[in-house]
Amino acid sequence: MNPTTTTARTPLATGLPPTFLWGVATASYQIEGAVAEDGRTPSIWDTFSRVPGAVANADNGDVACDHYHRMPQDVALMKSLGVDSYRFSVAWPRVQPGGRGPVNPAGIGFYDRLVDELLGNGIAPWVTLYHWDLPQELEDAGGWPNRDTAYRFADYAELVLSALGDRVDTFTTLNEPWCSAWLGYNTGVHAPGRRDFDASLAATHHLLLGHGLATQRMRAAETRPHTYGITLNMGTADPAADTEADRDAARRADGMGLRLYLDPLHRGEYPADVVADLAARGSAMPVQDGDLEIISTPFDVLGINFYFGQNFAGTDEQGNRHGSDGEPVVRAVFPDTPRTAMDWPITPERFTQLLVRLHRDYPGLPLVITENGAAFDDQPDETGYVADDDRTEYLASHIAAVVAAREQGADVRGYFAWSLLDNFEWAYGYDKRFGIVHVDYRSQVRTPKQSALWFRDSIAALRS
Repeated sequence: MNPTTTTARTPLATGLPPTFLWGVATASYQIEGAVAEDGRTPSIWDTFSRVPGAVANADNGDVACDHYHRMPQDVALMKSLGVDSYRFSVAWPRVQPGGRGPVNPAGIGFYDRLVDELLGNGIAPWVTLYHWDLPQELEDAGGWPNRDTAYRFADYAELVLSALGDRVDTFTTLNEPWCSAWLGYNTGVHAPGRRDFDASLAATHHLLLGHGLATQRMRAAETRPHTYGITLNMGTADPAADTEADRDAARRADGMGLRLYLDPLHRGEYPADVVADLAARGSAMPVQDGDLEIISTPFDVLGINFYFGQNFAGTDEQGNRHGSDGEPVVRAVFPDTPRTAMDWPITPERFTQLLVRLHRDYPGLPLVITENGAAFDDQPDETGYVADDDRTEYLASHIAAVVAAREQGADVRGYFAWSLLDNFEWAYGYDKRFGIVHVDYRSQVRTPKQSALWFRDSIAALRS
């Protein structure tokens, strides 16, 4: 069956004003395909996905959801869901091949058509400038640990603004710099697959520097006002037990995962305790004079990507407080809750906790939820329809968590569901499905899931 209304028992969302922004989100490499068309050059994910064992099933984004060729159909799908806005990312190597030089007319032409298609269907474009697809040539020159990459990013940002800024109101510089820096340059589980702690610190600093430089350059070049922001992935870091070791582990995790980004962005300084922790191991952020003033350039909206909260223990499973490398143990301990197909805990109450904490500790930053969603092991029927009660309930409980945070004063102004489509889920390949719309990767047929219909009906109910 392929119903037109949801049969889920999950209550529709309530408690949000008609002005609240509703949207869906995607990322370029995860959906576009067409990796070698119209002048696009390879990104670090094109390269990384060819490394044996790097991506599940040796999957890659060569075709993905073929959005590059099916864009009008996908915009029509968004319109059918009644969303206000579509958050998408621009592929740097498509717009500026190699990461240097002039704009590629064919590459930017795709986004030009996308923006027009969205506006023609009453959907506001929300542009993310960087969602992890660094041009491979820039990685070959040192990547994000190389300071020059921040300046190349600012050049690219100005090119995109020049082409789209007459019709796009909101530009987000970076998506999840923690993932780019930590997973890409320290643990190596994301592109480019490097494993170097100090390189990951340099990448962190230069990503933030790139954000500040790009924001300054775009503001200086704009011919009308725009909204500028950055999107961070954040969770909660609570002690696994009420012990000194676990409290310190939670402090360290919070410092490296949240405050290392928000403190320089909002306060113009790296957190003193994190700086001391790094110094104790002989490491430091590569700050030059004037950097923190650039990084703390005022911006207009903070995007929040939330999936789960965690507990942390300061001892390993044998009770040791230090690892074999001599560093203090910071061990993630998932709370005892149901899990998604990613084995991530489902913790909506910690979503509220995070949003209220951001309102308290970083006042004056309007918040928009730029990603929230869940992967489950979907079982489509013969028509492709998925009765995903689990995902529907996940969305409902997390939207309710946003309502609870707003009731406690958090200035949350919108919510983007992740993701519009099932897609290439990075190192997991096509094994994990986050979409509210099912994609048959062989036929490329799109089928809205129960969660999409629930999302549509919730938006309509709040607007009625």
